[in-house]
Amino acid sequence: MIERIIDLSSEAARLSVRLEQLVIERKDSEAVTVPLAEMAVLVAAHRQILFTQSVLAGIASHNGMLVVCDEKSMPVGMMIPIEQHHLQAERFAKQAEATLPTKKRIWQQIVQAKIAAQGRLLAEFRKSDSGLIAMSRQVRSGDPENMEAQASRRYWPALFDDPGFKRDREGQDQNRFLNYGYAVLRAMVARAICASGLHPSLGVHHHNRYDAFCLADDLMEPCRPLVDRAVLHYVIARTKEAPMDREAKAAIIGALTARFILNDESRTLFDVLTRTAASLAKIFTGEAKDLVLPEI
Repeated sequence: MIERIIDLSSEAARLSVRLEQLVIERKDSEAVTVPLAEMAVLVAAHRQILFTQSVLAGIASHNGMLVVCDEKSMPVGMMIPIEQHHLQAERFAKQAEATLPTKKRIWQQIVQAKIAAQGRLLAEFRKSDSGLIAMSRQVRSGDPENMEAQASRRYWPALFDDPGFKRDREGQDQNRFLNYGYAVLRAMVARAICASGLHPSLGVHHHNRYDAFCLADDLMEPCRPLVDRAVLHYVIARTKEAPMDREAKAAIIGALTARFILNDESRTLFDVLTRTAASLAKIFTGEAKDLVLPEI
């Protein structure tokens, strides 16, 4: 099945639903229709977008996500489906009962995969992994030495060839593109989590009473280099001062709608994320010990 990410940021639009189709109407343009069953993420960025209630209900009932942006076109809110798995209540309970050793083992696997992916990206662009592949093998249960942070201090300056570069959610350089890409990725991961009958608020490492998506923040970590790679390509081509326009967003979204190899099969990122979330559910229910993580 086609799974679409649609970003509405360039002009005003009116959205409605007709015969299980999302209808997008713009001034001076012919209406565009998209099957609700194919809607994965809708990013509402323009300030003059009108929704009907059936749009919100239709997207949610088909396991889609709605991401709402502020005046800077940066995501600030998200709507997720709440009932998408027949064993949801049972899995919620098992997830909430997960022991600390289990959570630490899961976090170890996530950090190992993230650092290894960062190392592979550096090797691709900078001809050296800066020692990250070796670091990934040193991560212990729960990451007590915080190898994730140690790797980050090597990774970012090397990736952008800038000794002074730091991740900054308010940064006006390439951080703008990273923040946008991570927000869309986060929505995709939250969708996969809900589809697997898990609760996105119950994280294995991230814990914040004001964060409804702690588990999404956990599971998205190994996939962040997908966004990093797209942003690096983009700033090399157009500089870090380039505007956050349609071209920038298309480049980032394109990286997230590509196909990936998992178990020698070509799959969408949505499929890969759903398999990862499903393997996590099996860990919580005692059916498995290891996450299914792709080599991004």
